[in-house]
Amino acid sequence: MDKERELIRSAKSVRRRAVATYSKFKVGAAVLAADGGIHEGCNVENSTYGLTVCAERVAIFKALSEGVRKFRMIAVVADTDPLTPPCGACRQIIWEFCGDVPVVLANLRGGVARYRMSQLLPLAFDRKLLKRASKP
Repeated sequence: MDKERELIRSAKSVRRRAVATYSKFKVGAAVLAADGGIHEGCNVENSTYGLTVCAERVAIFKALSEGVRKFRMIAVVADTDPLTPPCGACRQIIWEFCGDVPVVLANLRGGVARYRMSQLLPLAFDRKLLKRASKP
């Protein structure tokens, strides 16, 4: 539970650095690596919205760029009621790179919920489905 609290604190802190000029919807994420390291990310918007990158993807891509390949948990913090889960694109990235990790959702008022990634993305598309079809 201590690592979970630390992840939530990290996600709350990095949320303040979000670049949410247009929507004002600031999100922070922190991912816990298998070695105990914490990697943070915040959402970064663009005026086209389509080029916006979510906090979860920033945190995971940042960790990957630093050589991390194994993860134990991710926390996502937004100033919302109800708690804000990862979007579909982020769910795919979390599944692809983190697997069936715990996902902790939190807000600025102390609300917290916990899910397994498999609950948030049932029937996930992943490398198992990319196996080459056998030839007749």
